[in-house]
Amino acid sequence: MSRRVLSSVVVAVLLLTASGCSSLHGLRGTEGKGYVVGNGAIRSIAVADRGGPVTLSGRDLNGKPITLESFRGKPTVVNIWGSWCADCHAEQADIVSAAKRLGGRVRFVGIDTRDSGTAQAKAYNQRYGITWPSFFSPGGEALLAFPGIIGPNSIPSTIVLDAQGRPAAAINGGVPTSLTLVQMVQDVMGDG
Repeated sequence: MSRRVLSSVVVAVLLLTASGCSSLHGLRGTEGKGYVVGNGAIRSIAVADRGGPVTLSGRDLNGKPITLESFRGKPTVVNIWGSWCADCHAEQADIVSAAKRLGGRVRFVGIDTRDSGTAQAKAYNQRYGITWPSFFSPGGEALLAFPGIIGPNSIPSTIVLDAQGRPAAAINGGVPTSLTLVQMVQDVMGDG
């Protein structure tokens, strides 16, 4: 390999590392969406450190009003996704499986971000059998409701809110398995 080619490879790797991308896999299908692939680290937040409930209101994929406050009373899983995101597609079967295992004890809601319209988002939901609503946030503003929990470009990410609507656990990156998500929710339920 020539020095020039080797230098180009080193520069590319350094740029990817500096930009926060954890893998080349996460770059497929981004179509210039400017997102950062998380490392999949699971973060639990102690009850005493949870702060206040998250407030978020907007429109769902059908244009109807939706508020995060309406989900209070049970733990709520908030999944940040986009139909264009390869890592979102990779995790979705595990999220749907976890929702089935947890049943009515937990609520689920999505935040569809950076999709230019709802048609592709609705097709994504149909493809994976997603029955819960999603906020439609084409500019990603809805992610700003979770400061210190996830970044505004953390796609995919999943946050578990306790019954009071406070962030209790989060994965910055794709959900590794349905069992992982089920355990996270059960831990939050046990904090009771």
